[in-house]
Amino acid sequence: MQKFTTLTGLVVPLDRSNIDTDAIIPKQFLKSIQRTGFGPNLFDEWRYLDHGEPGQDCTNRPLNKDFVLNQASYQGGEILLTRHNFGCGSSREHAPWALLDYGFRAIIASGYADIFYNNCFKNGILPIVLDKQEVDTLFQAVTATPAYKLTIDLATQTITSPNGDKFSFVVEEFRKHCLFNGLDDIGLTLQHADAIKAYENRQQQITPWLF
Repeated sequence: MQKFTTLTGLVVPLDRSNIDTDAIIPKQFLKSIQRTGFGPNLFDEWRYLDHGEPGQDCTNRPLNKDFVLNQASYQGGEILLTRHNFGCGSSREHAPWALLDYGFRAIIASGYADIFYNNCFKNGILPIVLDKQEVDTLFQAVTATPAYKLTIDLATQTITSPNGDKFSFVVEEFRKHCLFNGLDDIGLTLQHADAIKAYENRQQQITPWLF
């Protein structure tokens, strides 16, 4: 998993509440269990005017020009700004996979569905919770300022705007440690690889018939 320390990135405003995981990555794309390749189908039903299918070449699909991801000024965005209850609905881990594959490393919202929130940390995305007023302030700034960027510092748990305003956010210490060091569940386990190997060697001597 890629480490998250600091990020200065273009902000993409998605001004909707209660965005569920089926909107983030529609159900027909769940056939694949690979973690990559979902970026072109992120928000597929909002992004394109036709119906998308797995394995389809998205290059020449008709675009919904009004949707934010299709607007030239937001290409290359790494920070998604959205509203309350983002990631609600089914618990599919494909949702953070799609966001990450598209290029988003952080999300800012006033609230998330619990399972989606947990899945973000496990996949290298930082989901930041700010209060509604702070989210409103950022939406106003993004819409008023072309190519609006924010700097996120995980160590200090702060967001800094171009004019120097700072927003503080809370991250549970264990999740912060994992994200800062790029440790998913497998990475955490492999930190104890020597102890695991020693245990296996002992067990092979005690119960050789199992091996």
